[in-house]
Amino acid sequence: MSEKKGFIGEFKEFISRGNVMDLAVGVIIGGAFQSIVSSLCDDVIMPAIQLLISKLAGVADIEQMTKILNVGPILFGQFIAAIINFLIMAVIIFCIVKAFNKMMEFGKKPAEEPEPEPETKECPFCMSEISIKAKRCPHCTSQLEEEKKITVEKTNKNDKKKK
Repeated sequence: MSEKKGFIGEFKEFISRGNVMDLAVGVIIGGAFQSIVSSLCDDVIMPAIQLLISKLAGVADIEQMTKILNVGPILFGQFIAAIINFLIMAVIIFCIVKAFNKMMEFGKKPAEEPEPEPETKECPFCMSEISIKAKRCPHCTSQLEEEKKITVEKTNKNDKKKK
C-alpha cells in the first residue's frame, strides 16, 4: 500500500481479498457444522448408549435408567432439524459469496484472450495459403524450408565478409 488510502480504503482492500472471504465462510460453515455434531452426540449417540447400558445392566425400566444416566430418548427429529439448519445456512452463505464474487468482477476489465497461433501461412513464391507445417507448397511445389536456410546462409556469409 504505497499510497495513503485512509482507513476506509485500506479496509476495502483488505475485505476484497479472496482469502478473507474464504476464512469467513470457513468459520461460519464450521460453526453450523458444529451444531450437527452436537445434535448427533446429544440426540442420537448418547441415548443409544444409554439404551445399551440399560439392557446390559438388566434395568427393565428405561425411565429409571434415564434418571440415573441423565440422558433422554433418541431424538432423530432434532438431529434432522440440525442438518436442515446447516443446509439452509450453507445455501445462504453460497448466495452471499456468489454475489460478492460478482460484485468484485464488476469493476474488472475482462481478460484478453491470446490470439491463437496461425494454422496457415502464405507461400512466398505463389502467395497461396498453405498449412503452417508444410515444407513444400502444394500449389507451386516450391520447397519452403530451404528458403529459410538460404537466408541464414546468406546472413552468415555477410557476417564473415565483415570480419
